[in-house]
Formats: sequence, structure tokens, C-alpha cells
Amino acid sequence: MPTTSSVRDLQPIRKHARIKTARVDLGSKLRAASALAALVLCPALSGCILGSERPELNLDMSASYRAAPKSDADAAVPVLDWWRGFRSGELTSLMEAAQIYNLDIAVAIAQIVQADAQVGVSGAPLLPTLTGNASAERQKQSSANTISSGQGFGGATFNTFQTGLTASYMLDFWGKNRAMLYAAEENATVSRYNREVVTLTTEVTVANTYFQILAAQEQIRVTRQNLAAAERILAVIKNQFNGGTASQLDLSQQEALAATQRAAIPPLEVTLGQNIAAMALLVARAPANFTVHGGSTGQITIPRVTPGLPSELLYQRPDIRQAEALLASSNFSVEAARAAFFPQIQLTGTTGFQSAALASLFTPGAWFYTLTASLTQPIFDGFLLESQLKQAKGVQLQNLQAYRKAVLSAFADVEKALIALQKFTLQERLQRDVVTSSRKAFDVAETQLRGGTVNLITVLQTQQTLFTAENNLVLVRLNKLLAASSLFQALGGGWTPRGTLVSLQQ
Repeated sequence: MPTTSSVRDLQPIRKHARIKTARVDLGSKLRAASALAALVLCPALSGCILGSERPELNLDMSASYRAAPKSDADAAVPVLDWWRGFRSGELTSLMEAAQIYNLDIAVAIAQIVQADAQVGVSGAPLLPTLTGNASAERQKQSSANTISSGQGFGGATFNTFQTGLTASYMLDFWGKNRAMLYAAEENATVSRYNREVVTLTTEVTVANTYFQILAAQEQIRVTRQNLAAAERILAVIKNQFNGGTASQLDLSQQEALAATQRAAIPPLEVTLGQNIAAMALLVARAPANFTVHGGSTGQITIPRVTPGLPSELLYQRPDIRQAEALLASSNFSVEAARAAFFPQIQLTGTTGFQSAALASLFTPGAWFYTLTASLTQPIFDGFLLESQLKQAKGVQLQNLQAYRKAVLSAFADVEKALIALQKFTLQERLQRDVVTSSRKAFDVAETQLRGGTVNLITVLQTQQTLFTAENNLVLVRLNKLLAASSLFQALGGGWTPRGTLVSLQQ
């Protein structure tokens, strides 16, 4: 039966799924500074508790996948190095190279650095600021000023030396700055999940590109074999034509068939070359200095893939976790925008030493201090704060719908991949039977042609049937491989083995 869940329901997931990072926990450093204010104002602030902005998700969660075998209900998620299941040493080497050198992954890592720095920027207002200053001033008064004041002729000259410290702190009574810090921390989490999304996408792209290379190589081999067979038949028909037992029409038809096979090779070579160039980009290599040995799609093993339960996708899919963290960030942004309506209290203190003589600068009599407390309450700002709150709520609603779509899209991706893998596996078995029968028919027709006991039209038909069947078999195998990699991607690509969470290191 469909079930519904909410952000509150997913809090245990968020609690256990928080990625370990090297960020300093600014919140723990600030608890002592705001403890007294919290105790004084707790009764007045009961309606401004952080974490109150949690909209309901109302997701439709199924108990199992429609296309999954019943025996796979308790299956484990894919292993981390899922691509090894295809049993291709070259594919494994390409995957490892992409994980190290891929430039999209490098960009995602750089974005993590930026997000971590933004956490520090957002947390700075929660800490007091301390500024040191020192000055030396020599001043000469105006002579005209001293005459008019009856102090004699000539202006006085004097020195002023000063050194001091200025400290200021904004009391975060309403949680605005803390909400902004939490929003930045969630954005840093988003950047880490984004790195995992980019990594998984890169891995699947490497696998798909490699399979495209194998299919193109195999299609070229099959086409050349078919061309060789067509030329053998053409040689027989030429001999019969020279002997007067075959017509010009028979000769021309066979020549056209051989030419068709010959013309089919260049487009396949284009596909092969372009996919090798694409693979070079994925591993950050110059195409001119890069090559792929390849092989055959028939040599690739399809790993056994079991989807498990739909609810496991909430753990397995980094894009879902990314959307969840983005929604949490927008929740805190709404809280910060709402807190901006309340007064801001600023505490400022200045202390130091001031003297007209440098020698007496640090004497007790030169010490001074000032203490200031100020309160600022927005009264009318042209509806700026109201508009900012509406904007934050709009972003929150957008991220909520994006989260819903991410979850439902994940379920749909698994269903589509399961269906494709099952049906293409069945089609491959049926297509192999077609190739076997077509090969047998062609061999019989070629033998009878050499003995002069078969109609040339029959020979042409058996050739075309065989050529089409062999090419279709390659395409079916390619589609099955692509469906398998799509299923791994839909299941999260082994990002979290057996439902446990891993620590993501930079």
C-alpha cells in the first residue's frame, strides 16, 4: 500500500546520513557566548525555535518494484566498485583513471572548498569581532585661532598617542545568524552530494562509452565479415555470368549488396573514433595520445543486479540526498528571513591608552574605555524584509517540489531500467536463435549456389537476412549493457554498500 512521509519522518535519515567533513563546528563554539541570552529570552522566543520550517512531503512510497522478482525484495545494494562485475580489465582501468583525473569531478571538489569557506563566512557574525588600533598624531593649532581666543601669538603644537582595542558582538536573540550558518552548512552538504552525483554520472558515462566502443568495433568486424561473404558470392556469380548461367541482373544485385556492406563501414568507424575521443575527455587525456583496445560485447558479463526495496533509495541515491540537503538549507533561509523582522542588539566596547607623551602612554592615568549597547528595529524599509521572506518561501517551495520529483524519478528510473534489462536479455536470447538459423540458411544457400542448384534470389535473401540478424544482435547486446549500467545508476551506483553510509573524503 502507498505510504506517505514527511521531512520530520526523514530526520533519522538526515541524522545518520550527515557527511563527515573537516569543517569546524562553529555552533559548538558559540553556545557559551549565547547561553545567558538564551536563558533570559527563552520564554519570549518559544515561537522562534530553529528547525520549525519543515513542510510535509506527502510522497507516494510503494513496497516493492513492479518489475523486480519477488525473491529480490531483501537484496543488497550494488557494491562500491560495481563495474568490476562486468569482468573487463580495461573497463576497470578506465574507471580508476576517470575517478582520479576526470575534470568534472575536480570541479565538484573545488565547489566543496568554496562551500566550506562559505560556512566560515556565514558563521562569522555569531562570533565577536576584535579590532586593534594604534595612532600617533602631531597637531599645530592655527595662529589666528589663538589670537582670537586671547591666548597670545603663535599656534600651539602638541602630540597625541593612542592605542586601543574595539570589540563588538551582535546578540543573536532571534536565531537569524545561526539559521544562516545552518543554511550554509546544508549547502556544504549539498556540494558533497553533488560531488557524488558527478562521480556516479562520470562512472556510468565511462561504462556506456566503453560499451559503445565495443559495439562499434564488433559491428565493423561483422560488416567486414559480411562484406567478405558477399564478395565470395559475387565471385561465384561472376563465374556463372561468364559461363552464361547467370544474368546481368543477378550480377548487378550482388554487386549492389557488396557495395552496401562496404559503404556501411565508414559510419561505424566515425562512431568508433568519436567514442574513443569522448573516452579520452572523460579521463582527461588528449585524444591523439589515447587509445582503447576494446573487444566484443559478447565478452562482457552482465552482473546480477538486485534492486532491493524502494525505500532504500533514500539512502542509496546521492541526488536524493542532495535534494534533501538543499530543502533543509532553504528551510533555514526562511527562518533567517523571518528573524530579520525582529530588533537587532549590538554590543560595542572600546578600551585603550591615550597620552600626549609617548613615555606616559601606558601609565594608569592614560587608560580609557567606552561601552555602547544599541538596538535597531526595522520600521519601514519599502517592504524589503517582507519581499525577502516571500522569496525565501518561494525557494523553499521550489526545493520541496524538486525533492519530491527526485524521489519519484528515482523510483521510475529503477523500474525503467529493470524492464529494459529483462526485455533486452530475452531479446538477446531470441536474436541469437535468429542469427543461428540465418547462418545455417546462408551456408546451405552458398553451398547450393556453388553446385548450381539454388535460385539466386534465394541466395540474396539469405545474405540480407543474415547480415541484418548479426547487426541486430550487436545492437541488442549493446542495449542490454546500457540497461545494466542504467540500473546501477538508478540504484545509486553502490555509493552506500548494504544501506550503510560511508565517509566522503576530499
